[in-house]
Amino acid sequence: MPHRHLPRHARAAVAAAAATAALLVAGLSGSASAGPAAPPAAETLRTDAAPAALLEAMERDLGLDRAQAERRLANEAEAGATAGRLRAALGSDFAGAWVRGADSGTLTVATTDAHDVPAIETQGAEATVVRHSLTDLDAAKSRLDRAARRNDTTDAPVWYVDVRTNTVVVRAIRPSAARTLLSAAGVDGSLTRIEKSADRPRALYDLRGGEAYYINNSGRCSIGFPVTKGTQQGYATAGHCGRTGDSTSGHNRVAQGTFQGSVFPGRDMAWVATDSPWTATPYVKGAGGQNVQVTGSTQATVGASVCRSGSTTGWHCGTVQVLNTSVTYPEGTITGVTQTSVCAEPGDSGGSYISGSQAQGVTSGGSGNCSSGGTTFFQPVNPLLQNYGLTLKTTGDGGEEPPPGGGTWSAGTVYQPGDTVTYGGATYRCLQGHQAQPGWEPPNVPALWQHL
Repeated sequence: MPHRHLPRHARAAVAAAAATAALLVAGLSGSASAGPAAPPAAETLRTDAAPAALLEAMERDLGLDRAQAERRLANEAEAGATAGRLRAALGSDFAGAWVRGADSGTLTVATTDAHDVPAIETQGAEATVVRHSLTDLDAAKSRLDRAARRNDTTDAPVWYVDVRTNTVVVRAIRPSAARTLLSAAGVDGSLTRIEKSADRPRALYDLRGGEAYYINNSGRCSIGFPVTKGTQQGYATAGHCGRTGDSTSGHNRVAQGTFQGSVFPGRDMAWVATDSPWTATPYVKGAGGQNVQVTGSTQATVGASVCRSGSTTGWHCGTVQVLNTSVTYPEGTITGVTQTSVCAEPGDSGGSYISGSQAQGVTSGGSGNCSSGGTTFFQPVNPLLQNYGLTLKTTGDGGEEPPPGGGTWSAGTVYQPGDTVTYGGATYRCLQGHQAQPGWEPPNVPALWQHL
């Protein structure tokens, strides 16, 4: 990648490389081991593999030109790696990270300790000092999740951690319902913000005929991501689309498979094992039927671009607004979903969310539509893969075995930030959530693993 195309935070990091030994936060200089220069995160995550259909949808829905769309994907990959290194280094001070700008050229990292500011800025990110750590905000949000099991949240249907405002937001039709939930959870008011909204999110399924797949020859949903479990092929989708044992047929009404597992409410995840005529491919259906390659499942940063494929409305793009959201549908409360600005409509449920070439999740529900705009939520794919022991089908999973290295790292395992593994006699710490795969051994992907 030419130097002039690096994001601002990456350019600054390169300029400051000689000073990394003097970083004020221990651990940042451990992000690369001695030897050849580490490849850029954008190269590791194959942002250059983004097909024209995805870039065109980003241009249309995010108001970008082609060069901005391409730079945005590369910048977001680099920002995710930088944010991961800083999260590991700041420890309990870390309060979240997000990108902004048309091409996501600015990464902001929040901390509760002003002494961390020079270290953050040395990595090329903007620093902001806030009152509450991400750990404290997540703990408050967890208390709301527990309180929701005992209280009616119909009129306060959405709550989440908003790292940009350093608060836990409760979105409510009636503010009094939000106050009741906060009181039941015993959450300190200084941590929270109530936001009034008329939206009542619902699961996005319907009973109309059309493409994608059908459940028991009736309801219609959309395939999420092709997966395998050993030699069994299938796909990930939304839990509200079907129950364990329900049969499915394809877009062509040919018998397709059976739901092997389904969780809804609580989470919104499921997987279908397909019959022999159906073959899992490493693709998502893009505009005009074009194939969009899936090369991994690295979680996108708040503010990053994300695109959705669904059988009702096709390709649409937007941004990741907040992670770890809880939302109440008529059927019950769902936790751990991601909120986005991408529109969706009934029948899009279960469909794919993808950022660049990285799988993000399957469509759960939302409000609004693709005419007037709306808010949607997706079930993250990594917890789904982990829950059912599935392997995401990617362009890099041609059956090759990882080179021998010994240690605890294992292809197919879902890793979260902070997890540690050993490989080749060395210890590594995970920087970004992802499912490991051959070719992504820790020494090969410094965007995902920090050498300790």
